[in-house]
Amino acid sequence: MPYDSAREAPRLPEMKMPSIKPVRSICVYCGSGFGDDPVFAENAAALGRAMAERGINLVYGGGNVGLMGTVAQSVLDNGGYVTGIIPDFLKSREKLLDDVQETIVVPDMHTRKRLMFEKADAFVAMPGGIGTLEELVEQMTWSQLGRHTKPILMLSTKGFWKPLLTLIAHMREQGFIRPGLELNYLVAERVEEVIPMLEAAARRVGIVENAEMIETKF
Repeated sequence: MPYDSAREAPRLPEMKMPSIKPVRSICVYCGSGFGDDPVFAENAAALGRAMAERGINLVYGGGNVGLMGTVAQSVLDNGGYVTGIIPDFLKSREKLLDDVQETIVVPDMHTRKRLMFEKADAFVAMPGGIGTLEELVEQMTWSQLGRHTKPILMLSTKGFWKPLLTLIAHMREQGFIRPGLELNYLVAERVEEVIPMLEAAARRVGIVENAEMIETKF
């Protein structure tokens, strides 16, 4: 039959594109203690609740103590999914939460941090001690060196992270953070800002990791 341009071409059924959440899991770094102000624990619980309500999984250090235990228990209490990763030597010091859906016991801290990185789409540093600081700065370093584009956010409750931000500004002023090697991080002062800021950043830059280069660190 000759082609009739006046005839309407057959319409193909519309296909809905799958909606991909920009952030499906968040690694939360925070203290194994509670700090001196109840607001720290209140914010940890609020963040866990917000993550569960948005269907965002928690990746964390595996213990049931301090802010770590608070954020994890809050995710669980609100129907969310939790992955805890803990080195074998810390199991007796930081007891595991019984209801966590996935617990991974690893031989050392390096393996723990590597797995936490791999399983997370974004990172949040809440108030904490030297371990929290070390984990935060490591992710900032990897990002600075172009090893990943996963969003990194400091939840600066009561201005907790201001001294670090002052130090970073000092490093920049003294020429140790040079143009082209700027640090990529977000700062939120209120817990309700955390997830929207992470999702906006993930949509803007995408989430990319250079696993081959990170591997060389270990």
